[in-house]
Amino acid sequence: MLSHLSRRRFLQGSAATVAAARAASMWPQSAMRIASGPFQPTWDSLKAHYKTPDWFRDAKFGIWAHWSAQCVPEQGDWYARKMYMQGDPTYEWHVKHYGHPTKFGFMEIDNLWKAEKWQPEQMMQLYQAAGAKYFFALANHHDNFDNYASTYHPWNSTRIGPKRDIIGTWEKVARAHGMKFGVSNHSSHAWHWFQVAYGYDAVGPLANQRYDAATLTKADGKGKWWEGLDPQALYAGRTDLAMPDGVNTIAAQNAWHKDHDGKWHEEDPPQNPHFSELWFLRCKELFDKYNPDLVYFDDEELPFGDKGLSVTAHLYNTSVARHGSQQAVVFAKKPGPNHMGGFTLDIERSRSTEILAEPWQTDTCIGDWHYKRSIFEQHKYKTADTVIALLIDVISKNGNLLLSVPVRGDGSLDEDEHAFLQQLASWVPVHGEAIYGTRPWKVFGEGPPEPIEKNFSEKTRPHTAEDIRFTAKGNVVYAFVLAWPTDGKVRIKSMRRGGEHTPSSIHRVEMLPNAAQLKWTQTADTLEVTMPADKPNPYAYVLRITT
Repeated sequence: MLSHLSRRRFLQGSAATVAAARAASMWPQSAMRIASGPFQPTWDSLKAHYKTPDWFRDAKFGIWAHWSAQCVPEQGDWYARKMYMQGDPTYEWHVKHYGHPTKFGFMEIDNLWKAEKWQPEQMMQLYQAAGAKYFFALANHHDNFDNYASTYHPWNSTRIGPKRDIIGTWEKVARAHGMKFGVSNHSSHAWHWFQVAYGYDAVGPLANQRYDAATLTKADGKGKWWEGLDPQALYAGRTDLAMPDGVNTIAAQNAWHKDHDGKWHEEDPPQNPHFSELWFLRCKELFDKYNPDLVYFDDEELPFGDKGLSVTAHLYNTSVARHGSQQAVVFAKKPGPNHMGGFTLDIERSRSTEILAEPWQTDTCIGDWHYKRSIFEQHKYKTADTVIALLIDVISKNGNLLLSVPVRGDGSLDEDEHAFLQQLASWVPVHGEAIYGTRPWKVFGEGPPEPIEKNFSEKTRPHTAEDIRFTAKGNVVYAFVLAWPTDGKVRIKSMRRGGEHTPSSIHRVEMLPNAAQLKWTQTADTLEVTMPADKPNPYAYVLRITT
């Protein structure tokens, strides 16, 4: 195995090779050219001109179909990677149900994806009824398969599996319902994430026999369903991150993966710089064909240096040309201090602890990102109560919520997901006045601190009537009470008489959605509101306070 020092020297020594490869691009300059406009492919330019559009700030809530061939086995996240990692439960499941990855690799799963029960029109109706104002579709994942009519990448859904333009269909249906349309692009990580497909078993009867990616060539497809396709284009090509010979324990193999292909690389592949060029062209074509209003990069900042900057500037410039002003939204994670403002911040499976000056988004899922049957069978999805409380907390801090509802491989939703969406539909739209088009109030809320930590931490605690969140619109403040008070009275300390945040006067207090007027008293300690005798819903309670 390469030592840390050797790895660093390799990367440093390859800089000249990468530069030369870029200079000798295999694509014509016209293909690499971006749209003209105010945005240049530099951080300074993106920061100077980008502003999250107001339509996004008004929308508040989106739903995401994180759907691809990895949903076919119904075994949850990262199937295409874990099936090549001996000792992982996904590997064991794959061998039992499909065969050994030397013979039945992930490319075969792509072919099994038929989407035979997919009804996008009916699904969009459910999403819209649940209160979503924008919809996201998965364009590609780390498994390097494009869910659209890709000119540059033949491993796509129009040629393999569903043999349909998944993104094109989603886009037409979403726009027909008046919803903004977004795409998520995760494929920049395929070159390292998929190196496990070039590995081998550490132990057992097939030990040291490399998996399918290491052996298959284009010529091997003759007479098979994948005739004319090169498996290396799907698996992204073997690099020095692929496990070397002689790693002969499962523990040692896991350590290799953690230290090499499992790291989150954002740089150009040192041994395959054309991969990032191809990524750029695939991404640019995705934007040009489907005109997304929103784009999610599953990256820390933007991927591939100048390639990520260029394709983002291209999207922004085409938005200016189409709308007269920049109306597109690009999401990425963990911006460095010198790059804040070039895109909209996304926080995966967590949220901010405070009101952020600029709009942001939390993305999360009610289960695994890719469909996992056991979560459904054990009824372990996030509840509507949990998601509604999360939505309220996020919007009180100037954020939006993007929620993934997993889709089965066949394109359908299960019974628990239908019930969940119906529960959202019973609360979100009828309280829309307090959600859509609002802005944060002077404080986001009150109550004991939530156990919020960082990305991928979704700890929470039971809420009480002390947990209150605020939004505002004009001369109205909306107070979301996250639990019903045991004594029938809600006490809002932030609106006590003479408090630093208290409006100069309060005219009336009503409960949404029916605007029932409530009795209230303002003291030096609190605004005390007497609630109705009966709960209006099982989730959260919204007070409209007119000032």
